[in-house]
Amino acid sequence: MAEIKNKQRTIKKEVSLTGVGLHTGKNVTITFKPAEENHGYAFKRIDLEGEPLIPAEAGYVVNTQRGTSLEKNGVAIQTSEHVLAACVGLEIDNLLIEMNASEPPIMDGSAKFFVEALEKAGVEEQEAERDEYEVKEIISYVDEKSGSEIMVVPACNYEVTTMVDFGTKVLGTQNASIKDLSEFKEEIADSRTFSFLHELETLLEHGLIRGGDLNNAIVYVDKELSQDTMEKLRKAFNKDEISVKPNGILDNLTLHYPNEAARHKLLDVIGDLALIGTRIKGRVIANKPGHFVNTEFAKKLAKHIKAEKRNKVPQVDLTQQPLMDVNQIMKMLPHRQPMLLIDKIFELSKTHVIGSKNVTMNEEFFRGHFPGAPVMPGVLIVEAMAQTGGILILSTVPDPENYLTYFMKIDNVKFKQKVVPGDTLVFKCDLISPIRRGICHMQGYAFANGKLCAEAELMAQIVKSKES
Repeated sequence: MAEIKNKQRTIKKEVSLTGVGLHTGKNVTITFKPAEENHGYAFKRIDLEGEPLIPAEAGYVVNTQRGTSLEKNGVAIQTSEHVLAACVGLEIDNLLIEMNASEPPIMDGSAKFFVEALEKAGVEEQEAERDEYEVKEIISYVDEKSGSEIMVVPACNYEVTTMVDFGTKVLGTQNASIKDLSEFKEEIADSRTFSFLHELETLLEHGLIRGGDLNNAIVYVDKELSQDTMEKLRKAFNKDEISVKPNGILDNLTLHYPNEAARHKLLDVIGDLALIGTRIKGRVIANKPGHFVNTEFAKKLAKHIKAEKRNKVPQVDLTQQPLMDVNQIMKMLPHRQPMLLIDKIFELSKTHVIGSKNVTMNEEFFRGHFPGAPVMPGVLIVEAMAQTGGILILSTVPDPENYLTYFMKIDNVKFKQKVVPGDTLVFKCDLISPIRRGICHMQGYAFANGKLCAEAELMAQIVKSKES
């Protein structure tokens, strides 16, 4: 079994590649740059004003016709899958991918050159723990129109199996598998993209394949090659002669593997599922995969993971000795009764904190907030959540008693359940990005009675108090 890797990873230095975009035919330079912890993958269009950023997330998928295209605020990235597959295949978690065009270079139609570039840059381990979603049940997506299906089932690590059947003599049923991402570089990375002759003719007629030649796409000849088509291909690919090999592919190219098509489909699956935004511990099985079904599955799984994470109540023994009791909390936080809204801290790391509050009928706010049917005000639940996060940010300075914490921003606040006297609130705050210059950006959750009752994205800053 492969070594378990728990830390996030990025690259040591930036590295660039230049080539031609398959569909645009334009020269493009792609530069991979190291990124901070919890950054994930994001593309930056440095050729446009403001250098807009497009996160590699399933929610930004807009087109899957000839690759997976992303778009945010009208800014597009085309055919992202080969680049993302290389990132996942080398188990790199955080990368900024800069491009001076909308499409990465096609190179040889595989992920091989991206893998080589990233290895040349060197991989570096970071401090933060890697976020991994462990699959506990079968989750699937079926495209009724095409009959394509993709599912994930529980497994010890990330495995992928693809099965393809194009119903043609030249390319029949094939399958490919990897048991671990450590196999990606040797077994999958150099598998090139492919198309059928009938698709190629259509693309050429509509001017949609300007950067292609016989060295970056396998062309399966699934119909009789007329003299007219032969002439068009010869001109398009700037070749003196074009012919069909005995195995049914156009010449000037030799297959790396008999099942190279299935391996490339596996490469595409890995690249498209990078858009989930979380590492997966489970086995993906894809039957007749394509960019549409891959990305629809990525959207479904991302939504499932988000909902499960949101509703996952921290497993805390409230009867145990806390890490910090209320007296220790008061040594760190400036708040006092009636505005001190947390009683205990149970967990505290560099990236998260878990605390609690016992809600009693003696709370000051119950005197005026629905006295006949007391309910804890939602804004005070958010304040208590923020105070829990305050412990996290103040733990980064040696003299927390000399600092005050101020809100900078509150986003995406949602209230799910009411909180009443007798409830015990459990708060969990996780860093969204590393703390810098005393600014803390975190995702907060509040739970009561085993259910999520509130959530919010919080940004706060600590500053030295005047008294200090």
